Amino acid sequence: MGVCDAIERNATSGKPAAMSAPHLPKVAGIDPTVPAPAHNPAPMPAAPAALPAAGAVLQDRLAGWVSDLTTLHELTERLIRTGTLDDALDELLGAGAALVGARRGLVVLEPAQGTARDSPVDDDPGPGLAKGLGLSRSDLGHIETVPRAATAYGRILDGGHGDDGGPSGVPVPVAHPDLFADDSLDPLHREVATRLGYAASYTVPLATEESGMLGAAVWLYDEPATPVERQCHLVGLYMRYATEHLARLRELEQARSTVATVAEELLPSRLPRVPGVRLAARHHTGTHGGGDWYDALPLPEGALGLAAGSVSGSGPSALAAMGRLRASLRAYAVMEGEDPVAVLSDLELLMRITEPARTATALFAYAEPADRKVVLAGAGHAPPLVTGERRTEFVETSLSAPLGMLACWEAPSVELCLQPGETVLLYTDGLLRRTGEPMDHAFARLHAAAASVPRALRGEPVALADHVLHTMLPEGPDAAGGEDIVLLAARFD
Repeated sequence: MGVCDAIERNATSGKPAAMSAPHLPKVAGIDPTVPAPAHNPAPMPAAPAALPAAGAVLQDRLAGWVSDLTTLHELTERLIRTGTLDDALDELLGAGAALVGARRGLVVLEPAQGTARDSPVDDDPGPGLAKGLGLSRSDLGHIETVPRAATAYGRILDGGHGDDGGPSGVPVPVAHPDLFADDSLDPLHREVATRLGYAASYTVPLATEESGMLGAAVWLYDEPATPVERQCHLVGLYMRYATEHLARLRELEQARSTVATVAEELLPSRLPRVPGVRLAARHHTGTHGGGDWYDALPLPEGALGLAAGSVSGSGPSALAAMGRLRASLRAYAVMEGEDPVAVLSDLELLMRITEPARTATALFAYAEPADRKVVLAGAGHAPPLVTGERRTEFVETSLSAPLGMLACWEAPSVELCLQPGETVLLYTDGLLRRTGEPMDHAFARLHAAAASVPRALRGEPVALADHVLHTMLPEGPDAAGGEDIVLLAARFD
């Protein structure tokens, strides 16, 4: 039976009025047959329109706060995943632009302590532009022509802004809702704004009490505009967190730069020139600052010593141990370099005495370029690779534990007879690990990289080494981070 049928059956037409009158339910002890009142009751006054409840307003505000906090959490999570200063600045510019509703922006970083900013001969350190969002290098160059004191970020960084007395002593943001309506705007600044097509700006300091003044971020609007109070609050919270993260990254990159500089100073400043052989070396310090090294030194009677190795550990202690190990190997090579096994045995004995808590891998080769003969021995090190027109193959060295792991190290040497134009490649495990693949796959990739060197590049060890590195690490030797990279190429004529 449908709804319409039920309505039709219960229609009041043709039925007594008494039957359509409401009937009270039967309740025990009460007679429900109470006559209905004879008069109609007065109509009830209309209820006034309901006002929004205070709870609903509070609920809407809470929902907005939760949404803002969720957005802020997601943006800071993305920022904390950045591992370099450059990536962090890109993330900061994009997140800040989304928070304040701008399309373009730039970050100005103050020089770190001990740089040119502190030099007494540099009166005008310049704006120090570091990164731009939606701005080309030429656009940043135009902005750089504006005197620093005429910009909002310049007044913030130099402490000349009148409102820099915030509660915590940190400069407050500076908003320019309409640059062209500002009579105090520098004429050159007005010209640059017209050329680049922005009409308003919002500048936020990158500063906290703990980190000090790092720099400032500027977002540019195409039309006169200014962020609302909610946007200002969110970007202020984000920038305080970003400042702490940027400070940590800058300290880390300064430490990495120092480690890389020390590592380069401990390695050969230039490769020797020995008749009959041409050399090329590539070294890239990893993010952890390991102790990978190489060496090439001329020996008596026109011979040449080639070496590569890696010290366990990372940081300054590993670098110091690497320097001691390399210097010791050079001394042993001069005394008895024609016997690589004796050189590594002496090095093993020295390590057990002076570096009892450390291990190292090493490979030493004694080369006679005139005869294109190479005698080599290795201690836990990756095998060299010989590449030329007719072959590309790994040298079968005897298996041995690293230095420092045996009571007395000794393994037989291997002798190579090279063809004219063949190149011997010495490298460290870091080159293999940087690929992120299992070691057997990494060895196969290295073999393929050496075999695929174009014929025109095989005569130049520098070009050959660069080709192998680019093939092994297409994104560049500094992209993957982590391990040190050492590659030493010796081409025998």
